Amino acid sequence: MTDKELIYHILQIEKLQKKKHSYNALKRYNKGEKVHKKQIAFHSSQKKNRWVFGGNRSGKTECGAVEAIWLARGTHPYRQNKKNTFGWVVSVSYEVQRDVAQSKILHYLNPEWIQDIVMQSGSKSFPANGIIDTIVIKNAFGGVSKIGFKSADQGREKFQGASLDFVWFDEEPPRDIYEECVMRVMDKQGDIFGTMTPLKGLSWVYEEIYLNKRQDPEIYYITMEWADNPFLDKAQIERLSKSLDEATLATRRYGRFMQNQGLVYGTFDENIHVIEPFDVPHEWYDKISIDPGLNNPLSAHFYAVDFDGRIYVVAEHYEKGKDIDYHANAILDIAKSLNWHFSPSGHLEALIDSAANQRTLAGSKSVSQLFYEKGIAVNTNVKKDLFSGISRVKDYFSARPPRIFIFKNCVNMIRELKSYWWGKGDTPLKKDDHAMDDLRYYIMTNPQNSYREEKPLRVHQKYREKLIRKKRLGI
Repeated sequence: MTDKELIYHILQIEKLQKKKHSYNALKRYNKGEKVHKKQIAFHSSQKKNRWVFGGNRSGKTECGAVEAIWLARGTHPYRQNKKNTFGWVVSVSYEVQRDVAQSKILHYLNPEWIQDIVMQSGSKSFPANGIIDTIVIKNAFGGVSKIGFKSADQGREKFQGASLDFVWFDEEPPRDIYEECVMRVMDKQGDIFGTMTPLKGLSWVYEEIYLNKRQDPEIYYITMEWADNPFLDKAQIERLSKSLDEATLATRRYGRFMQNQGLVYGTFDENIHVIEPFDVPHEWYDKISIDPGLNNPLSAHFYAVDFDGRIYVVAEHYEKGKDIDYHANAILDIAKSLNWHFSPSGHLEALIDSAANQRTLAGSKSVSQLFYEKGIAVNTNVKKDLFSGISRVKDYFSARPPRIFIFKNCVNMIRELKSYWWGKGDTPLKKDDHAMDDLRYYIMTNPQNSYREEKPLRVHQKYREKLIRKKRLGI
């Protein structure tokens, strides 16, 4: 057998395995010894507006994915089925769509039922790696159904005009987009369903759905927590529960609505999280994160990650009223003093707010272009969602043992952490938050995928650096 023939046979086997896995995934859903009773309760409700308020890993997203597939296929076991349906899956961003809702639907959707896939980006030969626009699905009654994917950050205008059979909100949408989608299902007397962890506090969903202040008889909700999911390990639940503060546990485990008040990062403790600077091993160096500003301060911090995944904020540049040339030179000077890593092209690499792609008032070039010309290649593909970002940062500060440390010389980040307050409407006050933004961009952009992983250390080197860290931190 030639190499070409061998590769062909391997690909055919993988294709068959993938089909079998997807088919079996839906076939096994709530069948067998372990059954998620609250998932069944959600699916069997006959209400037109159904919601799951659940903690992370509680099983809520599976509800939305399976519900959408059943409605599209015309095989829902608890509802009157339709032929040739059209529904939307709405995520907070395209990145979240790809990683969560889209991934779940592809997991449960048998490839034999897919007639076509329309991609926004990427190849439909490997749809999981790209952004799907529409999946065309063979309906059990003959003909086809469509599941379209939408991002809430597109704005309300992109949600107008369609007539839909269902809309699934994966996480909490803006109110105006929710109201627009309610109009989209009116003609067909369709369904609205949402699966979310209430990270935004007492938002409009709390008033309209949870409290049901308008007494809408079609509204239904159910709560899910870790203990409701029979597939989670009880020992792991106990361990994670002990590692989270009370407020984080309420939302992350139990899916409860909590009023945001006081300091945003109330678990930040200067006595724990602020440490004396030390010589960080070069292998720990990870990324630089920038929140741009001209009249407002530009905040840039240098981040390192040890071999246990702990983050260290090791240096900062924070200044206002200066141009890009000044800021770029200051950041480059810090990088050179730290012997920071540069790309093969000789550029320093950094994360930055996507607003940096906009042109400056002073000329035709964007902030990104100006930084690049000064030797800093900035990546604007950062995850900017405020509420999920704040929740993720809070996880780092509340963890025991600590998962983040800030060098004492990063005075502006420390100051902002101590003065970052919740305001009205369950959003933080838009004041003194520049370091908070660059911290959030960094933590939300997967710090595990670090530069140092491109040059893996040998086992004895990792062990040596781990001992150094423990000695310095006294742990």
